[in-house]
Amino acid sequence: MSTEYTIYFAGELFDHKHLVGNALLAARIERLSDGRYRCILPQDLEQTGSRAVDIRNQDLIGVASCDLALFNFDGTELDSGTVVEFMYAKMLDIPAVILRTDFRGGGDQDTDGDAWNLMASFYPRTRNLTLNAMAWYQEARRESDTAEDAGERYHARIASAIIEQLDAVRAEPSLLGDAAPDGVERLYRWALRFPGGGLAERIAAGGSVEGAAHRLVSGKRAKGLLG
Repeated sequence: MSTEYTIYFAGELFDHKHLVGNALLAARIERLSDGRYRCILPQDLEQTGSRAVDIRNQDLIGVASCDLALFNFDGTELDSGTVVEFMYAKMLDIPAVILRTDFRGGGDQDTDGDAWNLMASFYPRTRNLTLNAMAWYQEARRESDTAEDAGERYHARIASAIIEQLDAVRAEPSLLGDAAPDGVERLYRWALRFPGGGLAERIAAGGSVEGAAHRLVSGKRAKGLLG
């Protein structure tokens, strides 16, 4: 049986287009990768009645626990929560793919740069996938008899491109590959403590932060993600 990798699927989830689009794309990624990649969607975990700090903690734990991450960088201004999750992932050396389907320009980079703020660019172990959502949609619509068929074709094409980038970034060596195991675990212990707000206690779940960090690091090392 091939190794399964969990993907933290980060992005906006504030209206029906976000929610349904995220779910459909995640399903296509899982299907077309033959189960190699399993997406974890925050929208399937969060409850509208939860306290803000509980939602934040749940999402940060999701980032830390997953093997890789997919970040949706759409919009003329990036979703701030997604950017926080991206930076948390980079601090933990989690392989990441940035997906931008928005055909509008944005950010403060030159014409050959990324279409978002330069402070969210240039990080290692990160692949960018930028495509024109409108152009890809129109192509799928011309090739399909119904809107349902077009949606299937459209999401399958995007998912295939994402899988290619996930495979590529997963093969890149870890920045922590030469670090001693205890050094990596110290980094993870600090990452679980510094956000405060009860995050460390929640992930420890009655145990210790040291034990939680050890489980996370051991699991990633077993999959070749931390050297």
